[in-house]
This record gives sequence, C-alpha cells and structure tokens, in this order.
Amino acid sequence: MRPSFLFPLFAILGASGVLGDTLYPRATVNGRCTGLGGVPGVCIPTAKCKSGGGTYIDNACPDTPDDVKCCIKASCGNNGGTCKWTNQCSSGNTQSGLCPGPNDFKCCLPKGSDGPWPTPAFPAVGECKKKSVDGAKKIVSAHKGKVRQIYCIRQCVDPTSSEHCVGLAVDLMCSRAGGVKTTAGEPIAEWVMNNRKALDLKYVIWGQRIWNPDRDSVKPWSQWRKMDNRGTITANHWDHVHVSFNS
Repeated sequence: MRPSFLFPLFAILGASGVLGDTLYPRATVNGRCTGLGGVPGVCIPTAKCKSGGGTYIDNACPDTPDDVKCCIKASCGNNGGTCKWTNQCSSGNTQSGLCPGPNDFKCCLPKGSDGPWPTPAFPAVGECKKKSVDGAKKIVSAHKGKVRQIYCIRQCVDPTSSEHCVGLAVDLMCSRAGGVKTTAGEPIAEWVMNNRKALDLKYVIWGQRIWNPDRDSVKPWSQWRKMDNRGTITANHWDHVHVSFNS
C-alpha cells in the first residue's frame, strides 16, 4: 500500500489556516484580528467596515468569506480614543457607537478624559418608547458634549419596578466611565426639571436626590429630596442622570 500524506496535511489545515510558512488560527466573522502595527481589529465585511469609518487589510482573517477583512479604526472619539475589544481597554473608559463591528468592540478612551464627548448613539424606537428617545435627544442637544452614553430598556421580572422595564426612562451617562463619580450631571438634572413640560417628565434623579413635578416646587438640586444610600456610585446616580417620562 502506498503511504498517504493526506491525513497529516488535513490535520494541519483542519487546525489552522496556512499563509506561506506561517500557521494562523482560523478566524470568524465578528471575531478578532490584528492590523498593521499590532492594532486590534475585527473581521467584518468591507462595506460594514467602511460605513463605520474603518480601514481594512487583506490576509488577516483566514477561512472567512472573501468580502470579510480585518477592519481597524485607529482613531475614535474626541479624546484620542482607539477602537479596541473591551477587555483590551486598560483604562476601562469605553464608548459605544463609534466603532464598526460587534458590541464589545468599542472606542477605548484615556482614563483621565472627562469629555467633551461626541454625540452618543440614541436607542432605537421600539421597546424604548418614542417619548423617551425624543426626550433624550432634547436633553443631549441642550448639553452638547456632556452625555457619554444613553441606556433605556431593561429586562425586568416585575415590569412595575422601574420605567426602564417599559421603555419610559433613560439613563444619561455623564462621567468618564460607569462607577466614576462626577459633578457633571447637576446642570443636566436641573435643566430637565426646568423643562419638565416639554419632556412630559415623571421624575428625575441625580446624585442621590429626586425631583418630582407632582410633589416638588422648582428649586436647586441641592434642595431636592434626599434618597436612601443604595451602596454604589451608579445605584446612587452619581455617574448618570435618570429621567422617567409619563406614559
């Protein structure tokens, strides 16, 4: 019987892709790759890369469809950010909506940056109600560069536990990262109070204080009703302004 060389060759190709004399791990669509100079990248279709402001290189996403290339975006945001995978961002300061690819490929910003931020991505109208999206747009427009990220919908066991459960609330993140205390939310929160009718406001929370148009008169944030200590910066609303809307 003639010796067969098919099995060794299949074993090598089955475990990896081959380019020249170098073995590369198999790539996947929306998976990781490395661009020129070691810049982190993502394997996505070229059209998606270009529409997201990225550039791409060949031969870095083996065993993927021909139109899938290694996409990088070396510059994002207004503070010297670079698109990276979230677990590669040593500062922990990331912003969504600025990089092509999946949700965990984000703009990694320097740790010390505290704005101004580019206009954040707004939630889609659907589970997040139109009133919430429109309200968020009004608030952001009045505070350009002050809001880093916006959250709306939350999956809840009890839909009555929060307006987030039914898409009638937004969290406006205004510190450089979640869990980092800032003073930037105070003027935003007071603006929300002063524009309560245009927003159809139910209540607003900032810095462990709450204001409700049905209960409270217009007053500085420092005189709003105090809330119980919930234990963390985020739970006490020191890194974001919470705005709830009437149904």
